[in-house]
Amino acid sequence: MCIYGIQDIRRGLAASLGVFAFLLCGAGLGSAADLDAARRELNAGNYAHGARLCQQALDEKEPGETWRLLLAEACLIQGRLTEARAVLTAGLERYPSSLRMRWLGHEILQQSGQSQPAESLATEIITLCNSRPYAYRDPVSLVLLGQAALLRGADPRQVLEKLFDQAKRADPDCRDAWLASGELALTKHDFELAAKIYREGLARFPNDPDFHGGLAKAYFPSDRQAMLKSVADALRGNPHHLPSLLLLADHAIDGERYAAADELLDRVLAVNPEQPEAWAYRAVIRTLKNDAPGVDEARRHALKNWPANPRVDHLIGRKLSQKYRFAEGSESQRRALRFDPGYWPAMIQLAQDLLRLGQEPEGWQLASRVHEGDAYDVVAFNLLTLKDTLAQYAAVTNADFIVRMKPAEAGLYGQRVLQLLARAKTTLGAKYGLRPTAPTTVEIFAEPKDFAVRTFGLPGESGYLGVCFGSVITANGPAAQQAHPSNWETMLWHEFAHVITLQMTHNKMPRWLSEGISVFEERQANPAWGQRLTPRFREMILEDKLTPVGNLSAVFLTATNALDLQFAYFESSLVVEFLVNRYGLEALKKVLQDLGQGREVNQALEAHLAPLPQIDQGFQAFALESAQKLAPSLDWRKPAPAILADPHSEAFENWARLHPHNYWALTVQARNLVNARQFKAAQGPLNLLIEAYPEDSSPENAYRMLAEAYRGLNETQLEQQTLAKLATLDSDAMDVYLRLIELAAAAKDWPEVLRNTDRCLAVNPLVAPPHRFQALAHESLGQRDEAVESYRLVLRLDPTDPAEVHYRLARLLRQKDDPAAKREVLQALEEAPRYRDALRLLLEIEGRAGAQARQP
Repeated sequence: MCIYGIQDIRRGLAASLGVFAFLLCGAGLGSAADLDAARRELNAGNYAHGARLCQQALDEKEPGETWRLLLAEACLIQGRLTEARAVLTAGLERYPSSLRMRWLGHEILQQSGQSQPAESLATEIITLCNSRPYAYRDPVSLVLLGQAALLRGADPRQVLEKLFDQAKRADPDCRDAWLASGELALTKHDFELAAKIYREGLARFPNDPDFHGGLAKAYFPSDRQAMLKSVADALRGNPHHLPSLLLLADHAIDGERYAAADELLDRVLAVNPEQPEAWAYRAVIRTLKNDAPGVDEARRHALKNWPANPRVDHLIGRKLSQKYRFAEGSESQRRALRFDPGYWPAMIQLAQDLLRLGQEPEGWQLASRVHEGDAYDVVAFNLLTLKDTLAQYAAVTNADFIVRMKPAEAGLYGQRVLQLLARAKTTLGAKYGLRPTAPTTVEIFAEPKDFAVRTFGLPGESGYLGVCFGSVITANGPAAQQAHPSNWETMLWHEFAHVITLQMTHNKMPRWLSEGISVFEERQANPAWGQRLTPRFREMILEDKLTPVGNLSAVFLTATNALDLQFAYFESSLVVEFLVNRYGLEALKKVLQDLGQGREVNQALEAHLAPLPQIDQGFQAFALESAQKLAPSLDWRKPAPAILADPHSEAFENWARLHPHNYWALTVQARNLVNARQFKAAQGPLNLLIEAYPEDSSPENAYRMLAEAYRGLNETQLEQQTLAKLATLDSDAMDVYLRLIELAAAAKDWPEVLRNTDRCLAVNPLVAPPHRFQALAHESLGQRDEAVESYRLVLRLDPTDPAEVHYRLARLLRQKDDPAAKREVLQALEEAPRYRDALRLLLEIEGRAGAQARQP
C-alpha cells in the first residue's frame, strides 16, 4: 500500500507542535489538575475509580476530547464495551474530525466483533490525513496515520521510519510514538529492536508500566530473568497491568505451573471478565489438562464479543506448539486463518508448525506468502534465507531416516550418522516398545545461526546442541561448534530418545520427564555419555538446591547461568534414574502410555508409581544419598574463598596440612606440583584422589594431571594407561584421544589406534589426523578396503601432505589391480614431482600394464 500525503504531513510539522502541546495539556478543556488525577488513577490500574472521575467531569459539563478518550479507554480495559461504544458515539458526534477518537473507536468496535465498522474508522483516519494533510501534521497524528496504514497493508518499515521515527524526532516526548514503534517491532519478531526502543523510551518515561511491560515482551523469547524484572517494574507501578499479568501467565504455562497461571488469569478477569487473551490462555491450560469441556467453555468466552477474532486461536495454537503439540497447534492456526485469511502471525506460526511436523512443501509455501505480504516479518525472512541454504545440503537416507547436511560433511560422516541412528532406533525402540513408522528427518547444521532459525525462527539462541520436535531433529554439527565440539553421537542418541518418548506420548509430556529420560538413556548406552554426578553437582545437592519434581520444568526457562541449566538436565535424569530403580522401567512406560492418552502427568504418576509428594520425598532422599556416597573417603569441605584464591599462600598450606584428605586441597596441591614440574611429588596426591574418586571426569580431574606428570617423566606406558581410563569417562576429550592415538601408533598397537580414532570421529570428523591414523591402522592390519575409504576421506580434508596420501592410496589400489591406482600416483607426483617412491610405483604400474598388453 502507498501512504499518500506523508511528505505533506512531514512538512510543517514543527509549526504544529504548539497546538499539539495545547491539546495534550488539556488547556481550555477542563481542569488540568483533575485531568492529571484521572490519568494517574488509570496509570496505577485504578480503572473503575479513574472512569468515575472521567464520568463525573463529563456530568459536570467539563468540555474536552481527552476526558472522553480516557473514559472510553477505561471502559475498554474493563470490558465494558457497551459503555465504551456509547462514549465513542458521543465523542465522534462532538469531535467529528478526531483521529484519536477514531483509533480508539477502531479497537472498541473490533473487540465488540464489529469488524467492518472498525475497519471503516481506520480508513477514515487515512482519508482525513490525505484530504487535509496540513490539519494532521502533529506527532500524534503521524502515529495514528501509521497505525491505520499498517492495518491497510502498508510497508511496516516505511511506517516505522517515515511516520513513527519522524514523530519521535519532532517530539522526543511523544509517548505514543515510542509505544507504537516498540509494538510494531514486537509484532514483526524484531525483539532486539523492540528492546532498544523500550529501553530508550524508559529513559523518558521511567515509571511507565506500558514501557516496562513492552520491554518484558521483548525479553521474553531470550531472557526470562530480565523479563521477570521488567514485569515486576510494570506491576510496581500498576498492580493491575493486564499485559504484564498475561505475560506472567504465559511464563507460568511454559514452566508447567498451571495453578499459578490460573491465579494470574483470575487477576486479569477480575478487571475484565471477558478479556479474550485471558480466556485463550485458560483454554490452553484446559487443553494441557485434557479437559475438553473446559477448553470449549474457555474458547467460547474468549470469542464471546468478537466471534471471528483470529488472535484467540492464534494464541492457543502458539502456546500448544511451544509445548511441542504441533499438530494441535497447527489446527488452531488454521482456525485463526479461517477467521482472517490475511492474519500474518497465524500464517507464519502455521508455517513453522508444519516445518517441525515435516510437512515441508506447505510450510515453505506459507513462509513465502508471509514474506510477500509482510516483508518486515523477521521470522519469514529468516526462514526463506534458510530454505536457500538447505537447498544446497545433501540428503543421506535409508528407509528410516533422512539426514540433511552439507555435502562435504555428508561424505565424511553421513553414513556413520545413519548407523548411529539405526542403532538408537533398534535399542530404544525395543526398550520402550515403539518403532516409528514414518522416517525421522535429521538436519545437521554447519552454522549456529541456521540451526537457531530452523529451530526457533530467529538467530541468536545459544546453549542447545540439538532439538527434537517428534519426527524432526535439528542439530548443531561439529562445524557449528567451532573450536570445542561436543560428541555428536551422544547428542543424536539423546535426541532420538526424544523421538521415542514424544511419539509414545503424542508430545504430551512435561519437559523434565522428556529431558530426564534422554539424559538417562545416554548414560545407559555408554558410560562416557551423558551427565553424571560431579563435585559441583554434589555441592548443589547438599546445599539444598534441588528443585521439587513438579517445578523442575520451569528451571529450564529461568536458569540464570549455564551451570544451573546443566544441573536441571542432570537432576531430571537423576529423577528418572530414581523412578526406574524404585518402581521399574515397565511402570515408567505405563506413565508414558497414559500421557499419550491424555492423562495429566500427576495422575499418571500416582496411578503407576506414587503421588507426587511421595515421589518428591523419595527422590530427595535418593539424591542426598547419591551425593553423600560420592568418594566418601574424601573430605569435601571447601576452604574459604580467600584461602582458595591464593593456592601458594601460607594460609592455604596450613589449611591443606590440617585437611590431608580434602578433595579441593589435594587437587590444588597436585596442580601446583605439576606446574612446578615436580612430577614425582605430584603422584602422591593424584594417586590418592584417583583411588578415592576413580570416576572423576571433571575438567581438572586427577587423571589429566597424572598423565601430564607421567609424560614429563617419560613414563609412556603409565601415561597411556592413565589416559585410557580417562577416555572411558569423558566422551568429549579430543585431546586425550589424539594423544592415545599417537602413543598407540608409535607402539604399532593398531587396534588401539582404531579404538581412539573412532572416539575422535564421534567428536569431530572434520579434521584430517583421525582419518589419517585410521587409514594407517587399517592398512597395517591388512584391511585394504577400509584403508582405501579412509585415505579417500583424508583427501577431502586438505591434508598437509597430500602427495603421501595419494601414494598410499595408489599402492593399495595397485594391490587390487584397480586401474584408479595410476591416477592416484600421478596426483602424488603432481603434488611432489621428485617423490621417488611414487615414481617407482608408476614405473611398476606402467610395466605391468605393458606386460599385460604384450600377452597374446
